Amino acid sequence: MPDSYEDVDLASLYDTINVWGPSDDFYLDLVMAAESVLDVGCGTGLLLKTARDRGHRGRLVGLDPATGMLAQARTRDDVDWIQGDLSTVSFDREFDLVFMTGHVFQIFTTDEQASAVLSAARQALRPTGRLAFESLNPEPMPWRNWVPRNASTYTAPDGTDFRVVHDIVWEDGDLVHLTETYEGPRWSEPQVDQATMRFASVEKIDQLLAGNGFEVERRYGFWDRSPYAPASKEIITVATPRPRPADH
Repeated sequence: MPDSYEDVDLASLYDTINVWGPSDDFYLDLVMAAESVLDVGCGTGLLLKTARDRGHRGRLVGLDPATGMLAQARTRDDVDWIQGDLSTVSFDREFDLVFMTGHVFQIFTTDEQASAVLSAARQALRPTGRLAFESLNPEPMPWRNWVPRNASTYTAPDGTDFRVVHDIVWEDGDLVHLTETYEGPRWSEPQVDQATMRFASVEKIDQLLAGNGFEVERRYGFWDRSPYAPASKEIITVATPRPRPADH
């Protein structure tokens, strides 16, 4: 996750840049069908807030390490907001659904990091629970479009315009390092962040899942629930924990 999300001002623009879309509808359906839910990397908490507004009466927990993001989330107190991540906060078979949106899974750039998250997610799930997340499919090489000429302009809640510019610094195997630059009159100089994302193949994702006690229940290639194919934009996974001896 870019360091900008620690900043309250930049985090306040997150929902302006990332407006509600088909991915949110997809996850909201899963949330509404689960009694207890953990959103890993919850950001501003829009999904959980919307679930509550739509009548969810169970336990909703948002987990995020970024101070700026949680400042936005905590404008509502009908959801449990926890600062941290699955390496610092542990749960024990408490949730029917654990999910990660916004391609959060891609910030775990090594097998060890990804395995630690998947293992912690499995520990957090009840035996009948589900894990859901997505990762951009590397086959179409979507990062090749993350260039300055494709910069986007937005209007902030205060009416000022700003631009977000992406540029690729380097590529190495399935890793892509990029810059994200915010430009506009609200800042005296451009705000520049850097991030590394992992574009794991579907085979690698399945290997990581199997190695950490999961089996794939459903796999989609886009938010309309179309089947995954090599040219799909997304690798959307819904997985279930394999039974442990103690679960029998």
